[in-house]
Amino acid sequence: MINPNEIIETIRMIETEKLDIRTITMGISLRDCSDPDGKSARKKIYDKIAYLAENLVKTGTEISIEYGIPIINKRISVTPISIVAESSNDDDYVAFAQALDRAAQSVGVNFIGGFSALVHKGYTKGDMKLIASIPEALAITERVCSSVNVATTKAGINMDAVRHMGEIIKETARLTKDHDSIGCAKLVVFANAVEDNPFMAGAFHGLGEPECSINVGISGPGAIKTAVEKAKGANFDTVAEAIKRTAFKITRLGQLVAQEASRRLNVPYGIVDVSLAPTPAIGDSVARILEEMGLEACGAPGSTAALAVLNDAVKKGGTMASSHVGGLSGAFIPVSEDEGMMCAVEKGALNIEKLEAMTCVCSVGLDMIAVPGDTTAETISAIIADEAAIGVMNNKTTAVRIIPVAGKKAGDIAEFGGLLGRSPVIKVSGFSSSGFIKRGGRIPAPINSLRN
Repeated sequence: MINPNEIIETIRMIETEKLDIRTITMGISLRDCSDPDGKSARKKIYDKIAYLAENLVKTGTEISIEYGIPIINKRISVTPISIVAESSNDDDYVAFAQALDRAAQSVGVNFIGGFSALVHKGYTKGDMKLIASIPEALAITERVCSSVNVATTKAGINMDAVRHMGEIIKETARLTKDHDSIGCAKLVVFANAVEDNPFMAGAFHGLGEPECSINVGISGPGAIKTAVEKAKGANFDTVAEAIKRTAFKITRLGQLVAQEASRRLNVPYGIVDVSLAPTPAIGDSVARILEEMGLEACGAPGSTAALAVLNDAVKKGGTMASSHVGGLSGAFIPVSEDEGMMCAVEKGALNIEKLEAMTCVCSVGLDMIAVPGDTTAETISAIIADEAAIGVMNNKTTAVRIIPVAGKKAGDIAEFGGLLGRSPVIKVSGFSSSGFIKRGGRIPAPINSLRN
């Protein structure tokens, strides 16, 4: 059991370095909600979420007040809806997304994740229906988030799904064009998706998860930056040690919140995700940590190495602090959600090619990237394929959350609001990948998948 006295120094981080708990996410299994009648299934889904998550927001608020710990978001993740809805006779699953949205609104959470499908080795009928429903579902709901896993190290890359998702992203952008194509900000395409991720938009409650669980996502770029500032001029051994020690303290805070929420809600404690999740606020940027290591701007030569140091040290510190570290755990590099990343793009230090290189060593991938609205579906699919290849070959999670902003060109600004922030529209290559994407089929799993 953690003694609150252990986190006195962490309280200072809260007061001066923007440290917070980014999310308490309740994972809920909906496997027992399947029903041949879609209407009955949706009622079961709504009732179960409303019952289990009834006190989630209240409990998070109480813990925040009692411990003086900012808890920014309370969220829900559910079993991939393609699995739950597949027993129904519905032709599309938009109504299921609406049921999730109503349930999320009723309990007061800001996002609910799990309008998802796992198609890394092929489609079922339910997967096809769900993916086809994504554009309309994200256009007409407010809180629903969607994800599709198209690749794993064990299975390889489903290139038919990769091609399909390029088309889905374009259609989602079109249907939400009046709001800078914001629907795409709620859609993630994964390779090696994890089952216990508490962060949106990619969270879903995996098939290996319990009936219900509490997963906590921490943050803390400001605290890590302060630690690196104190190591100014020191070698990288010292820098890595400073980051690791700070990540340890941050993770202890997250575990305290997770265990307390678990006790009060009478729900099993799952994991703490020790990811550094930035925000658009000044002083809460991963890019600024990299610059503190000696880079003139994020994106300069050395940025990938600096990010590797950061990501590794965060993981090491978090793992020592808790026996149940999970989710994505490391450093996120979303452009629109990171003030420093946005500035680096605006000054020309950071482009999509350098971002792709950096995803080899970060926790996720190309995240919240605004691109010109006339970017083709094939180009978007090819970007997804590149990220999936990085994940599959390196046995890590990678993802693409890309937003072809309708009506905007490179250099324009896309406004998403809130934690989603704003972003310059980034130029993408004008050379075609159409012939590559049209091949379809599956890219085979790499030799390093044969570990049995």
